[in-house]
Amino acid sequence: MDVLPLIALVAGSAAIAGAARRTPVAAPLLLVAVGLVAAYVPGVPDYTLDPHVVLPLILPPLLYTAAVDSSYLDLRANIRPVALLSVGYVLFATLAVGWLTYLLVPDLPLTTALVLGAVVAPPDAVAATAIARKLGLPSRITTILQGESLLNDATAITAFKVALAAAVGAGASWAGGVEEFALASLGGVGVGLVLMVPLHWLRTHLTEALLQNTLSLLIPFVAYAAAEQVGASGVLAVVVVALYLGHRSWQVDFATRLQEAAVWKMVAFVLESAVFALIGLQLPFVLKGLGEYGVGEAVLYALWVFVAVVVVRFVWVYPATFLPRLVSARIREREPDTNWKAPLIVGWAGMRGVVSLAIAFSIPLATHAGTPFPGRNLVLFLTFTTVIGTLVVQGLTLPPFIRLLKVSGRDRQAETLAEAQAQSEASTAAERRLDELLADERNTLPGPLADRLRTVLERRRNAVWERLGSVNAITGESADDTYRRLSREMIEAERTVFVELRDQRRIDDEMLRTLLRRLDLEEAAAYREDGSG
Repeated sequence: MDVLPLIALVAGSAAIAGAARRTPVAAPLLLVAVGLVAAYVPGVPDYTLDPHVVLPLILPPLLYTAAVDSSYLDLRANIRPVALLSVGYVLFATLAVGWLTYLLVPDLPLTTALVLGAVVAPPDAVAATAIARKLGLPSRITTILQGESLLNDATAITAFKVALAAAVGAGASWAGGVEEFALASLGGVGVGLVLMVPLHWLRTHLTEALLQNTLSLLIPFVAYAAAEQVGASGVLAVVVVALYLGHRSWQVDFATRLQEAAVWKMVAFVLESAVFALIGLQLPFVLKGLGEYGVGEAVLYALWVFVAVVVVRFVWVYPATFLPRLVSARIREREPDTNWKAPLIVGWAGMRGVVSLAIAFSIPLATHAGTPFPGRNLVLFLTFTTVIGTLVVQGLTLPPFIRLLKVSGRDRQAETLAEAQAQSEASTAAERRLDELLADERNTLPGPLADRLRTVLERRRNAVWERLGSVNAITGESADDTYRRLSREMIEAERTVFVELRDQRRIDDEMLRTLLRRLDLEEAAAYREDGSG
């Protein structure tokens, strides 16, 4: 097996994603654009999306890391709009886009059109999360988009299986479709509920951070495989487990949390970068397979399908937002600030991604009767153009669109105030606990050490409040910013001396690593408040 193309893909996509951080363009958009260009550069290998790799090996960790970082409480508070989008909208889009495509494309069977509808129905979890974070959208809109994209793949994959069974002649009925959907959804949730408690117990009882993080890397694959083994939705199993573990991550020791955050940040970065680059690199493959359809004719169909996908989302989003408010006073009381702008943003933020392409590539070449699958190459092309169209058109226009609407993002001042109040209450409780401990003769400490504990506690209490107050007129730093900067300079001076002592052979490399790790932990502690380091 030649691993050089894989290494080149990972290294190249990581470099482009890193460069995107220095531009106003979201990384997924730049990666797709570069992939489109690179696909025709001489010497670039052919990269084909394999659904047997993407669905069981790439999708679970991406879903897991997105779900762990999501808020279970926020999702529960917004379960109605999330469910209406992740289930109701996906089924509506499958039928509506499928029917419109059937009317648009001559000689395309309705079953094939419905397969296409199911394929392009679900917005992408990775794209939605990346764009929402980049734009700093209001927290409720971000929660709804993330919740939808975490759960809608299960609905889309089930709808795809039902439509595909009808298209290949395996037989499918409404009753069978409802039964399969119930098995996939309830079974996936059930598998997640069964696994989440023992997996969390293992995480909290393993004594080494290395073992705990090895388990963490295996969890999404275990949950996905277990659910798929019994015919349930692996997507829902992964999301349920991840939400539970994320909600209870405070029960895991600090060393595991520090290491796990770094590990998953790297895994997500590598996978997301490679996935979006792969989307662009599919262009030659989908064009080559058009067959009886000319490029001009196929592009015309692609424009119509793209428009249909965008319009159908708005047709669903606005009634789904306002009709429940008309019939329920309770919803009106709970969501008093809902206006026309929020559904407009949600409607325009429906970018499609790699899951749609992976599902499309899983369409078989032939039906059960042995005849070629009708319109398979066109479905691949229309899926590809819809993914590219939504990522590029909607992804690039969403930031100016939001600025034009003058939608206020997250209130950083209010968030900082809430953080400061929470820290103050926690510090007060810690101070009381310290007084109780020091009153016990078994915990007697010399005065300077006891004062050091109180000083650290006081600095932690004041650090957040200082972000709300005045700054240094010369440097623009708060007192805590200056403290952290000076602390890092002191640590760097110590680090330089340790290295010089190693070079002079006065200490060995093992002792150097021990001393450097101690400094690293101190530096991480000094910079933990603002996420630096």
